[in-house]
Amino acid sequence: MLMTSCAKHKPEVYNDSPQLNQGKFANPVQRPSMGFGKTVKLFWDFLFNKPDDTVPPATIPVVPITRAELEAAPDKSLYRLGHSSILFKMRGKFWLTDPVFAERASPFSWLGPKRFHAPPIALEDLPPIEAVVLSHNHYDHLDEDAVKALAGKVNLFLTPLGVGDTLIEWGIDPQKVRQLDWWQSQEVSGVSFTATPAQHFSGRGLFDGNDTLWASWVINDDDLNLFFSGDTGYFDGFKRIGDKYGPFAIALLETGAYDERWAYVHMQPEQTLQAHLDLQGQWLLPIHNSTFDLAMHSWHDPLDRINALAAKNGVALTTPKIGERLSMDRPHAGERWWLPLLDDNAQ
Repeated sequence: MLMTSCAKHKPEVYNDSPQLNQGKFANPVQRPSMGFGKTVKLFWDFLFNKPDDTVPPATIPVVPITRAELEAAPDKSLYRLGHSSILFKMRGKFWLTDPVFAERASPFSWLGPKRFHAPPIALEDLPPIEAVVLSHNHYDHLDEDAVKALAGKVNLFLTPLGVGDTLIEWGIDPQKVRQLDWWQSQEVSGVSFTATPAQHFSGRGLFDGNDTLWASWVINDDDLNLFFSGDTGYFDGFKRIGDKYGPFAIALLETGAYDERWAYVHMQPEQTLQAHLDLQGQWLLPIHNSTFDLAMHSWHDPLDRINALAAKNGVALTTPKIGERLSMDRPHAGERWWLPLLDDNAQ
């Protein structure tokens, strides 16, 4: 399979990829057709029939982070910056997933889902980043302004096939870009990153659907093994990843922006729990929630449901506040920080 650092932004460049099907990247199992009528109804509901509680009634709690605190933090520290943006500290260096600092998850600065909270640290205050790891090119995972602002302080961008070409088009030095197909690995300063399958899709406009690949990631630092899901529906690939690379000290799994009508590409909390078991995860950290309004469920539903499911099934769940430090080798459960907001809203 092909791994490249620079190529034209055309999927046919990646003809060696088993994920390419008739000029487009595809999941192993074909996406069910929704039909025109159901698609129109879905968009209508999303625009005009959303419940009242998809946005928090007050600003969610955020623990501010300073650069000095990051530099003084011990190795194997993790910080959730919001949505799927995670900052790791390993081997004295920093690593960042899906950095989104924009006010809206949208191609427009004036329209689209707006952040519930400010990032716990400003983009310009971040320390040098050894590698940025990208899961796919949707706007809530790939922020053009953030990528451009980070370019000077990032040594390497790790992306699925095709996503790196977009970065190069934005002016990122091709020598800083590594593009991987599923099951390919790249070692960076002693830490191993493996792009693994996910069941999702890609596109940033009307005419580029599935021109680029999507991926989950296995991150290994000697005795510390992590899984980062990116976006995905539930599929049998979790079991294969768990058998090949597990167990995982922490599985950072998508838990939010779901609906039964698009379950193929976003997991319900019950499926998130099953994915965690398939992966042989030890601690489950739910991500992809608490930052943007991207679905029809209440803003707190992902946390309520995964909390109840984890308790019922004896799964160790960690729910740190945005910006709170989590020790990856000694995780803690964290507070159920969203519950006071529900109590305040009920009063």
